[in-house]
Amino acid sequence: MENKYTEKSKSIWSMTTHLPPRNPLPGDLTVEAAVIGAGMAGILTAYLLQKQGIDVIVLEADQVASGQTKNTTAKITSQHGIIYQDLIKKLGKQKARTYALANEAAIRAYGEIVGEEKIECGFERLPSYLYTREPSMVVRLEQEAQAASALGIPAHFTQIHGLPFDTMGAVCFEGQAQFHPLAFLKHLSQKVTVYEGTRVLKVKKHMIWTDRGTVNAKHVVFASHYPFVNLPGMFFARQHQDRSYVLCLDHPDQLDGMFYSEDKDGLSLRWTHGALLLGGNSHRTGKNRTGGEYQRLKQAAKQYYPDSRIIARWSAQDCMPHDDIPFIGRYSVFRPFWYVATGFKKWGMTSSMLSAMIIRDQICGLQNPYARLFCPQRFHVRASLPSLLTDMGESVISLTKGAFHLPLRAADLKEGHGGIIRIGFKRYACYKDEKGVLHKTSARCPHLGCELEWNPAEKTWDCPCHGSRFDYDGRLIDNPAQKGNAF
Repeated sequence: MENKYTEKSKSIWSMTTHLPPRNPLPGDLTVEAAVIGAGMAGILTAYLLQKQGIDVIVLEADQVASGQTKNTTAKITSQHGIIYQDLIKKLGKQKARTYALANEAAIRAYGEIVGEEKIECGFERLPSYLYTREPSMVVRLEQEAQAASALGIPAHFTQIHGLPFDTMGAVCFEGQAQFHPLAFLKHLSQKVTVYEGTRVLKVKKHMIWTDRGTVNAKHVVFASHYPFVNLPGMFFARQHQDRSYVLCLDHPDQLDGMFYSEDKDGLSLRWTHGALLLGGNSHRTGKNRTGGEYQRLKQAAKQYYPDSRIIARWSAQDCMPHDDIPFIGRYSVFRPFWYVATGFKKWGMTSSMLSAMIIRDQICGLQNPYARLFCPQRFHVRASLPSLLTDMGESVISLTKGAFHLPLRAADLKEGHGGIIRIGFKRYACYKDEKGVLHKTSARCPHLGCELEWNPAEKTWDCPCHGSRFDYDGRLIDNPAQKGNAF
């Protein structure tokens, strides 16, 4: 492959595809359905609704696919780590089978749309491997293969070859898929009405207020990654966010599948048109005080692919529901005309299609065999309790940190570092750049008031409670916060 790229902090998808701009909302409108968010979930939902004859628009604060969609590794798969044996134990075999069949249906739906619309996006069916390098994990993977197979997924335990390191075995799921997500969206988004540069400020019943005008919609779909309306729904208390990191290497040799490790410090790998995506180092947002995530991936790249050059790097953010099942469907019993798609974990492409299918059917009054399992009003006590307690603990610590944690003085902060600083009687989130200039913002997240943590890998301020992120000057990067924390 010709070395035509220089290393950039943007995804390979963004580097190789340009999406044409769309106009903002022209003024006040009345429609049958309005989708908030023009990522994969939002565009797919609008597309499927429009095919059913629904008058639908999409409202996007920035540009199509400008959020988490552009940062995906773009695996379309029902293989979601070690999950099926756990679902069987916690929820029973029937619900576990529903989860498996729902994700397999989403994979098929992508293939159908690509074929029907004749989209050139590198879509291909190939196996996905969940591997381990740890002898102690072999039995767990064998059990996962048995559980998945019993639920109807073409899965088996096997030995794998072709990776630059030894493994102890893997679970192989046949017939999974991968694609170029922005090439796919470039085509599909042209089929629906999208208003870019239109930030939603408030939603009340059927009325949506934006910075460009109002929209009155019979149905409102929240497909903005993390729901920004706290009540009703309370999704902020039902999930947290994780970050993970990716390097893209120029690599001419094609892999014969997609690979994901179940090990603590394992690597995720997939190939795309002369480039290899090498990912890993996942952590809860706001919980990487020492940093070094990109550096560890670079060390792995140098060790395993010494002849390859890094051409891109980026990071992704994922909503992690307590019971490991996405929230898809009606937002709340108090808002039956609102719908939500969130909590996709690390499988956003598959869950986006599943969300579009379920929400389409609910708006159109059709039966969907998967809707009940993913219903946002569910509460699986056994499956949710451990993560719920962990999240509650993180929130308590972060909300009370000002009372028990002594901050630094500005003079103690090193150049190129960030920290919580005491200036007078107040605490500030401060970053001292390489020239010694102090960048000062609020230490509290404007979402619900948790104290922010410095992310040295990306030089950002991250909220450990709910995952909002800000640059060191306080500009908003990731929701659920709706505004920055600058003064």
